[in-house]
Amino acid sequence: MNIGQKILEILKEEITEIEYNRYIKQLTYDSKKSNEDSAIYYAPNTLVSNWIKNKYTRKIEHLFEVNTNHKVSVTIALKNSMDRRKIKTKEVKKQVNHSLLNPSHSFNNFMVGGSNQFAYAAVKSVSENAGKVYNPLFIYGGVGLGKTHLMQSAGNVFQDEGKVVIYTTVEQFTNDFTRSIRNNSMERFREKYRQCDVLLVDDIQFLSNKEGIQEEFFHTFEALKGDNKQIIFTADKHPKKIAGLEERLQSRFEWGLVADIQPPELETKIAIIKNKCEINKVVLTNDIINYIATVIESNVREIEGILSKLHAYSQLMHVDIDLDFTKNVLKDQIAESRAELTLDMITKFVSKDLNIKPSEIRSKGRSKNLVYSRRIAIYLCRELTQNTMPQLAQYFGMKDHTAISHTLKKINELLENDEDFKVKIEELTNKITSV
Repeated sequence: MNIGQKILEILKEEITEIEYNRYIKQLTYDSKKSNEDSAIYYAPNTLVSNWIKNKYTRKIEHLFEVNTNHKVSVTIALKNSMDRRKIKTKEVKKQVNHSLLNPSHSFNNFMVGGSNQFAYAAVKSVSENAGKVYNPLFIYGGVGLGKTHLMQSAGNVFQDEGKVVIYTTVEQFTNDFTRSIRNNSMERFREKYRQCDVLLVDDIQFLSNKEGIQEEFFHTFEALKGDNKQIIFTADKHPKKIAGLEERLQSRFEWGLVADIQPPELETKIAIIKNKCEINKVVLTNDIINYIATVIESNVREIEGILSKLHAYSQLMHVDIDLDFTKNVLKDQIAESRAELTLDMITKFVSKDLNIKPSEIRSKGRSKNLVYSRRIAIYLCRELTQNTMPQLAQYFGMKDHTAISHTLKKINELLENDEDFKVKIEELTNKITSV
């Protein structure tokens, strides 16, 4: 299989089957006239040609760049006209950089909530004023919270404006540096990283304890900053908390603006799931969406995996996606993610939120507040851990498992009829699983 066909096979996995069969499948790759800088496809008619040009040319170029490490210009031409006229291949500017930006990352499809609003506003401002405000911009936060999405959104804006953008990771920067020393090509390496308009670097924490790399990175930073070129970094922690980082680098990372992204609150998770459902053409009821938002942890990247899993199970088993089906499909994944939660942890969390002592929750007190708090704690312990009802009865000082069963029955009635109680359960579940 030639590289042109391979790229279409990769694209097949990222689009709908209907679009692939109706349009992409009809493309023919010209391996003889294509080269490392140019890829030529033939379309059977104007309709197919124009549709692909408008919707997927940039995506195909991105897939070529990712899979070949070359910036490739894609031409979609009419099959019948190719014999009558010569193709004028676009001249690709000989640049040593390969930005590897994902074209699907944009500000329009980034879900903004209280947990990421500040970082979003900062990156958006930078995208409108390259090199003039917040330079460098340093974004930090946990895995899967959207740091790379935000940074690349700005990168795509800059690239659309014709700027030379380099997106890289510390690992790739290190590999390029090592290769350049080995091949005696440091001049080319420095030209690549110091003559761009915008430098985007992921995973800055991996500079830790790399003295030689930190030295080169420092001089790269100085050169770009001196020319007012925009720099954006991401990391999993604040610059001050990155161990093994030179003091001069740490201070420079804080020169512009440091913005953090926190785990999303329940409302933002729900909005993200609805957005992903729309993009991936997955239909879920509000109950299922709320359930997924409640049980997933802080890593938002899990959402797409969960939706893909549900869709695949539904298609292969020929069943509709309902709440029971969702719970069954995700039970192992949820059990694994919650393996470290203990009864004490959950009870302490509930007691802190409701301003009741843990010992009171586990007591036999019958005041209205205690009964309310105890019910919530029992329900969450049952849902978020693998403990049996006898184990819960022993922990909460109840007679036996039938007392737990009776309590759970009462709780389920409240969940159906008391909206405030349901909201409180969802809120606490979200907070506990996001810790």
